[in-house]
Amino acid sequence: MADALKRLSDEGVAIWLDDLSRKRITSGNLAELIDQSHVVGVTTNPSIFQKAIGGGDGYDGQLRDLAVRGLTVEEAVRMITTSDVRDAADILRPVFDATGQHDGRVSIEVDPRLAHRTDATVAEAKQLWWLVDRPNLFIKIPATLGGLPAITEVIGRGISVNVTLIFSLDRYRQVMDAYLAGLEKARAAGIDLSTIESVASFFVSRVDTEVDKRLEKIDTPEAKALRGKAAVANARLAYQAFEEVFGSVDGSTPPSERWAALERAGAHKQRPLWASTGVKDPAYKDTMYVEELVAAGTVNTMPESTLDAVADHGEIRGDSVRATYEQARADLDALEGIGVSYDDVVEVLEDEGVEKFETSWNELLESVDKALKDNAPKES
Repeated sequence: MADALKRLSDEGVAIWLDDLSRKRITSGNLAELIDQSHVVGVTTNPSIFQKAIGGGDGYDGQLRDLAVRGLTVEEAVRMITTSDVRDAADILRPVFDATGQHDGRVSIEVDPRLAHRTDATVAEAKQLWWLVDRPNLFIKIPATLGGLPAITEVIGRGISVNVTLIFSLDRYRQVMDAYLAGLEKARAAGIDLSTIESVASFFVSRVDTEVDKRLEKIDTPEAKALRGKAAVANARLAYQAFEEVFGSVDGSTPPSERWAALERAGAHKQRPLWASTGVKDPAYKDTMYVEELVAAGTVNTMPESTLDAVADHGEIRGDSVRATYEQARADLDALEGIGVSYDDVVEVLEDEGVEKFETSWNELLESVDKALKDNAPKES
């Protein structure tokens, strides 16, 4: 059943699970996925934690203890989420060690309400890094304009970062620049660059959702022919941008001089991570955002339903990215030609992405606040 997943892994794609809950940890499910489904990492976000904690899944005992201690709701949420991430990191530690500290990582996101506040994001990242206290941790920082200098500052302090909510090619280039600047800052501070890792989470399916909605309104044969093409084209061009900075696997594209100097100092490439890879339109194959984005040196983080679909009927045919750049550019140009503004699409998606995570975070705070009140000691 996992042959397709093995083939995907053999092509140089790191398979991560886009989900976490206490039940998944305590039941042995996460360990089983690592052992049987080639999972080598875990990503989380506010929506995932809201679903897990809001749905129960083994948190009652800790919630009672936190209520008795009188913690605020924000403190309680961080105690709960960091506990899960720490336990998941411990389960993945053998993978971390076996891959030379490359994979075996777990991500936790800064408070999404801080997405546009640089100093607060840096402070929260430092706190989370200290609180989880595991070397195989990634701190997730959104690629907003306020997040970019925070990425540089946090990397410069030797903290590994998963840059999230990337939708546009221009923003992705800014993210890579922020990473290199952070490495240069860390090198100047005498930090061992080989201890720092980073991934850049480029969101996929949401691009098709937004673009297809606009194509349906245009409702011409040309518009219909472009449905389901934007997200893959966008991601493929992101990989081209990655090669322009970090160089290609086969050496046909040399790395930038700036990166080459950092690599000689021990730095690791910032891998592209394909996020939001669950297919939302039932008209499309449910493994589409895996099969069409196979490229060495990438990460694909999947919800379990997508992981199962790939294991069951995925078709991994080797690299499906590097020979497609010309077609990908033509697809995005065609969208502009019929009136779908790329710049507007990615701006809307970034704003919506931050808003969705803020909403999930607020819902999580509300549900934990209620649980704390329900479990608070009764006055005699």
